Amino acid sequence: MKTKNESRKKFYDWEKILKGSANHRRLEVLFILHEHKDISTDGLVEILSINYQTGAHHIQKLVRAGLVSTRRQGSNLLHNLSPYGQLIINLLIKL
Repeated sequence: MKTKNESRKKFYDWEKILKGSANHRRLEVLFILHEHKDISTDGLVEILSINYQTGAHHIQKLVRAGLVSTRRQGSNLLHNLSPYGQLIINLLIKL
């Protein structure tokens, strides 16, 4: 049987995911990543017409929330939806 703290952990995990996506710009990023695989931060900020620091900040929050995965290719960071990010997109599409 799970302890009280183990049972609460899932709620903290869900909170982290929902807080990570609770911003209109981050939701835009998630939808762009849904449409474009392996997109760089430069590519994202160009599509969104925002400055690099703002784009990098939103990506960092999405990575911390577990909604985006990042990998390095040479000097570029490439971003993709994580499985949780894809679940959030699927949920929003159905709304």
